[in-house]
Amino acid sequence: MSRLRTLFALGIAAGLPLIAGAQPAASSTPSAGYPSRPVKLVVPVPPGGAADFIARTIAPRLSASLGQPVVVENRAGASGAIASDFVAKSAADGYTLLQNSITTHGIGPHLASKLPYDPMKDLVPVTMLAKLPLIMAVNAGTGWRSVQDLIAEARRSPGRVTFASSGKGGAPHLSGELFRIVAGVDLLHVPYKGSGPAVTDLVGGQVQIMFDGAPSLIAQVQSGKLRVLAAASAERNPLAPDAPTFRELGLPGIEVALWYGVMVPAATPTAVIERLAADIDSALRVPEVVERFRSQATEPMGGSPRQAADFIRAEYARWGDVIRKAGVSPD
Repeated sequence: MSRLRTLFALGIAAGLPLIAGAQPAASSTPSAGYPSRPVKLVVPVPPGGAADFIARTIAPRLSASLGQPVVVENRAGASGAIASDFVAKSAADGYTLLQNSITTHGIGPHLASKLPYDPMKDLVPVTMLAKLPLIMAVNAGTGWRSVQDLIAEARRSPGRVTFASSGKGGAPHLSGELFRIVAGVDLLHVPYKGSGPAVTDLVGGQVQIMFDGAPSLIAQVQSGKLRVLAAASAERNPLAPDAPTFRELGLPGIEVALWYGVMVPAATPTAVIERLAADIDSALRVPEVVERFRSQATEPMGGSPRQAADFIRAEYARWGDVIRKAGVSPD
């Protein structure tokens, strides 16, 4: 996280109004003939996992719409800052796209400083891609069969009930903090280096609770080693349909998803941004894409550049509030 602090945010507060506005930095230069060569979609994580799955699902359909290859390029590291910096400093011509996320533009900017780019000013939204709602699972050996059971135990033993995450500052971590705030309980956070080792220890009983996407947990749920207590979404999760939502349980506001969108350098011509937004939105409606997403409990999003900007601004504000209330500070 110390490295992340040196890589995250120049003038966040000043940049925030820009991402919510009409993208004044974008040029309206005509873009006849776009695209005339391959387009690169930069993904800020290694191959495999939800972000890469979404990029590689949409790329062939976007390629068909654009009439040019869409090449997925993974540039992992520094919680997305390496990929974001690369795209922010690329030519603003629509040939280098960033797959942004809740990490790069929702949570991360609150937990780091001194980025070599401004995530809210140097990059502008094209559209949203998809979201993967989280679920809460517990080790089956706890005996907890409901969120009420968990809350009762946490109140009997403040600070002794543990929740795992894939690392400090990620969506699984902040989901646990949000639950702690809304439910009014004292939980102990145990961060790991990735979801894999966190799930392993959850199954082994070293930790008791974890928020994550259903695809990461469902195999262990089906084996009987984990139990899903609730879905952190507006509707029940299709991979765990018997688990109620937090809203159903009287705990509104605990709705969290790993979300992904597309951004480009700020000076990208408006005509190019609008072309990309329209083609991506169309690709997200293709039945084959919808079905592949559904198989992983992933929901297509889409929408206009303005809608994407509004969504990102709302997420940025929301997670800033949770971080402040939870007392999560940068390392």
